[in-house]
Order: sequence, then C-alpha cells, then structure tokens
Amino acid sequence: MTLSGLDIVCIGAADWHTDLLTNQQHLLRRAAERNRILFVESLGLRRPQLAARDVRRMGRRMRHGLRTPLREVDGLHVLSPVIVPLHTNRAVRAVNAELLVRYVSWGVRKVGLRRPLLWSFVPQAEVLLDRLETSQVLYYTDDDYPAKAGIDADSFLAAERRFAPRADVILASAPELFSRMRALGGNVLYAPNVADTRLFARALEPGQIDVELARLPEPRIVFVGAILAAKIDLALVVALARLRPSWSFVFVGPIGPGDPRTNVDSLKDVPNIHLLGHRPYEQLPAVLRGADATIVPYLLDGEMRSVFPMKTYEYLAAGRAVVSTPLETLADVPEVIKAATAGEFAARLQEAIENDSDSLRVERSRAAQSHSWESRLDQIACALEARAGGRAPADGRQRAGGRPLADGGQS
Repeated sequence: MTLSGLDIVCIGAADWHTDLLTNQQHLLRRAAERNRILFVESLGLRRPQLAARDVRRMGRRMRHGLRTPLREVDGLHVLSPVIVPLHTNRAVRAVNAELLVRYVSWGVRKVGLRRPLLWSFVPQAEVLLDRLETSQVLYYTDDDYPAKAGIDADSFLAAERRFAPRADVILASAPELFSRMRALGGNVLYAPNVADTRLFARALEPGQIDVELARLPEPRIVFVGAILAAKIDLALVVALARLRPSWSFVFVGPIGPGDPRTNVDSLKDVPNIHLLGHRPYEQLPAVLRGADATIVPYLLDGEMRSVFPMKTYEYLAAGRAVVSTPLETLADVPEVIKAATAGEFAARLQEAIENDSDSLRVERSRAAQSHSWESRLDQIACALEARAGGRAPADGRQRAGGRPLADGGQS
C-alpha cells in the first residue's frame, strides 16, 4: 500500500529550502507525486541569533510571508506564515497561534484542499485541530526538539502533551522519543530514519569521484552531514586524526546550520582533517565512491540521545563500512561498528579497511535497500488505513525492517 489520493496539510519543523535535506523534504517530495500537499514552513521555534545566517533566513521568510506567502515548489504548495519567533511569551504564542490558523485556512482555500490529513513534525499544530476540518492526524516526531539550544522546552512539551493524544498515528524516530510518546498514550510506531538507498547505491558503480576528495591521500575516512559542535565529538575527531596522521579525515557538509556560532577551529588546526564544504545531495554518491570507510563520531548526551543519524543507511547503501560512537539508537543495527574512544575508532577503522571487499560492499548495500523513503511512506499509509478502519496497526514496538523494539521503547 502506498500513500495516494490524499489532501495533506503538513506543518514543518524547518523551512522548505535548507542546507541539508531532512525527513520532511525526502518524504513530501515523494508523497507529492500522488497527493496534493500544502507544506507550512517552520514556525521559528529556535530563538534566532544575531548571526548572518539567521538574519538572512528571517529576511527571506519575511519577504515570502508578506509578498508571496504561497508558492509552488518541488511539486507541492509551500506556505510561509509570518510568525514572531519568541515562544517563551504566552501573549506572543497566542498571536502566533491565530496567525497560523489564518494563514493555513487561507492556504487550504487557495489550493482547494478538502478534509486534509494534518501531518505535523511539531506539536504547535494543535491550534489547527479544532479550526481545520481534518480527516486524520499524523504526528511525526523525528528529533528531540525540546533538547535543542534556543528552543523553549517547557512550552514545546506542554503542546506535545496536548497534541500527541489526539493524533491518529505517531511516528517516532528514536527509542527515547518512542517512550515519551507511549507515555502520552498515543498510537506510536517506531520509525528510525531511512535513506534514498537507490541513489546511494550508485557509489558502488564505476564513476567519477568528487574532485577535491580524489586529491587527498588514502585511506580516506569520510563524514557527510551538518558539522555542528552540538552533535560531533570534536575532541574525539582531533584525537583520532592525530593517532593516524597519514590518513585523510574528510568532512563534507555545511558548518553550523541551526547553530551559526559553531566553532570548528580545533578541526582546522589538524593538517589531515579536511573540511570540503557543502555538496548537493545528488553529488554525495561521488563523495562516498572515494571513501575507504565512513564515521559517525557523535556525542552521546543531550539531544544526541534521540538521534538516529540519517547518514547511517546512506553510508550502508553506498556499501561503505561504518564506525560510530555507541549511540543507543544504533544498538540494534549490526552493520554499524561501534567504538567509544579514539583508540577504538582507529583500531576498528583499520580492521574495516583491511577486511573490506567488493562483495562486502555489495552485501551492505543490499541489506540497506529495505530502509528506503518509499518503505516509510508505505508504513505511514498502512498505519493510517488501519486506524481509519478501526483496526490496531502493526505492533508499535516493531522497527522498520522487522526487528522488534524491546519493552519500554529501549534498544
């Protein structure tokens, strides 16, 4: 079963155009092929900083909100509401709620949607529940937003306590999020992040390697994604690079998205750490084609307790060995090699490189193919259909790919 023939209003957790693609772009671009979608851009939950990136973003949102609040992009309709990004103030929250209702109601009329599915990545969509005639409600919690710096955790969690019990289906991308949703009494399915597995499998095919990457000496250890001090264990990376000075440690991605003041000077000071900058998504297979192994050197506390790295199945679909810090979310992904210290990382990477082969790469890629965005849309369609028919969906403790989640939502 696939998601088709629906009118959908989706409340996003970010703007449509972002430095890195998130769940919302991957899923909604595909869903837009068979459904009519009104996507509502970020409600500005993070307190903005007086940094160039945030100032540019606020200016862009203001222009869209006042001049072209509704536009067609990537096969769907994108709505840019004007929202005041001060969610700690009760009066401002009330104003924002009314603005959201008015913008969305206007957008629904303009696009001609009827009894849409309300699909939200944030619980602030609660204000639409009694003001918008919806067919069903889907809450997709794909990150621990209240744990992020600059977000008013109290108001977020309060909204979630009101919104989640009224959702027909909830998808949670990490065990900790799953447990939190279960405690609210919701109909919860565990949905760890997946990947464009067909795209990344192209890394196994002969072809060009990213030009800058190809100039670097082998072995090349690659990280792809946002380079954020709040996510990456920078001290671990520096220690690892110093343990293997002849290896190239390559970071491909923007620095500081969502945290414009991220400081990565410690990485820049190490000669065999290379920051290559952002690459368009479709070019990432050419990056991974030149990788001897890949890493996920993430911190283990704070918001990272609830992160299932999207890059996990991207790396695996590309056939590359993956070494990661022991994130709880990856505990039952056996293809990922775990390492806690720089010494363990160096040893595990060396073993992976020495033992790697074309056949192992093909095996990793094949195993990853079931963890695709298409499979996630199918999971959503089945859950909504079951709910509409009055049936209980498949056990909420069931992971994508068929592996069960232990009692209490813990891996």
